[in-house]
Amino acid sequence: MLYKKQTSKSIDQAFGDVQASVKGHGFGMLHYYDLRKILADKGFELPNECLVLEVCNPRQAAEVLGMDMTLNMALPCRISIYEDHGKTYIGMVPPTVQLALISDDERIAEAAREVERTLQQIIDSAA
Repeated sequence: MLYKKQTSKSIDQAFGDVQASVKGHGFGMLHYYDLRKILADKGFELPNECLVLEVCNPRQAAEVLGMDMTLNMALPCRISIYEDHGKTYIGMVPPTVQLALISDDERIAEAAREVERTLQQIIDSAA
């Protein structure tokens, strides 16, 4: 299951809008990867642009890691901005899906739902 929205924005414009939305929702961008550039630097061509942002809400990350340290394998959350068939998309793998693979603790599921709602708002407002 994926959550993605098509946008009429360019990759650069969508990137800037996602960054602003992340900050506006109390999250921070830890890092981003330009997969097209990374692969080109290694001699491989990726025809479409693809940026992957690692984002985090420190309070929520500390909360879930305090409950179950193995959840570090699913953190931080990722938002992708990419081109496919001439269209730009902003999307993610929902945290509820990822964390359910690691834990069946209802407290973790509730935290994942909260983060997921916020990430959907981030994507929707940037799209």
